[in-house]
Amino acid sequence: MDTSLFHGNMVTARRIIYTPSVFAKNTLLYLQETGALQARKPHTSARKNLPSFLFFIVRSGEGTLTFQGNTYALRRGDCIFLDCSEGYSHTTSENLWELEWVHFSGRTMREIYGKYMERGGSPVFHPDTLDAYLGCLSSLYALAASEDYIRDMRINEKLSALLSLIMEESWHPENAAGKTAAVSLKRQSVREVKEDLDLHYAEEIRLDDLARKYGFNKFYLTRVFREQYGISIVSYLHHVRITKAKQLLRFSGKTVEEISSMVGISDANYFSRLFRKIEGMSPLEYRSLW
Repeated sequence: MDTSLFHGNMVTARRIIYTPSVFAKNTLLYLQETGALQARKPHTSARKNLPSFLFFIVRSGEGTLTFQGNTYALRRGDCIFLDCSEGYSHTTSENLWELEWVHFSGRTMREIYGKYMERGGSPVFHPDTLDAYLGCLSSLYALAASEDYIRDMRINEKLSALLSLIMEESWHPENAAGKTAAVSLKRQSVREVKEDLDLHYAEEIRLDDLARKYGFNKFYLTRVFREQYGISIVSYLHHVRITKAKQLLRFSGKTVEEISSMVGISDANYFSRLFRKIEGMSPLEYRSLW
């Protein structure tokens, strides 16, 4: 690794190029490079086909990002999250920027990034505060420079924390003028739908009834719920019911038929098929194991 300060014609930078263990590359989220730079002249950096995922923060200054055929104006406080297997470039303006970044990867990162995009994530977002993000980057830099013998595990933990923060920003409704109150109301209404499912999972729940109760078109409700929670209403209800069923299987002597009815599924055979689909085993196999 190299923690020295680099003075080039274009940038002044400090960076650590990291080599993870084979164990980390095969099983964990792992670090490839992390650091910070201050641009000294306007310039463009471009890469493509890089087996990496990039997160960086614009600490000051301005510039642009080109990614997936779109160009984004970047300013202080912006966060950027990219799949570097696709070509991208970023350019600092005359108002020279300062960046902090991390390149990382992992065997599950393709699926994680796909989930981020599926939830409506944007390559560029602007959080209310950068403190938590900067804390993650600072910790990653310190860990990469350390001699901690389990640092790959700790790096995995910090990268997971960073991804959790990023995923929280993945729901991006319209930000047009006058939309703020409507967006806030929409979020609150969808949260109430989720709470309704949590409380009334044992009852018969139909999408048409939920949509009517909360004043949504059912197709719109389905889309917005998935945007906010990353799962369909039906799948969320299934998971709530199966979670409750697992508690009953472990801590009661109820039969499978009784438990099925108690969690809102009248057909015990269907309940057993759904349980196996989600848990990979039958209800009685689960009870026996636990």
